[in-house]
Amino acid sequence: MRPRNFRNYKVWQDSINFATAIYQETRSFPSYEKYGLASQLQRAAVSISSNIAEGAAKSSDIDFARFLDMALGSSYEVESQLLIAKNIGYFNEDIFSKLLTENIEIQKQLTSFAAKVREA
Repeated sequence: MRPRNFRNYKVWQDSINFATAIYQETRSFPSYEKYGLASQLQRAAVSISSNIAEGAAKSSDIDFARFLDMALGSSYEVESQLLIAKNIGYFNEDIFSKLLTENIEIQKQLTSFAAKVREA
């Protein structure tokens, strides 16, 4: 197994910044959402970078790619939750657009990275 340092992956760095932004933006959610949509969004956003890091420790490229797929799944989960938050008025259009754009960029990076790992 070749050592993988997940901290060097741009997608991991971007997903850390994205999760931080999600935490900052969900602070303004109503208090009754603390264990609802805010928590769901936070956990799904954190799961993206966590799966990348966990997968980097796996001994095979196949396993690593599987964890990148799980990170991608978490990113799609976040996308659904962002839309719900916007639809019920928790995010204005600017915040929604910014977060959605960042999330889509992470999705593209994960898709490309997983393909490269599978080719190795």
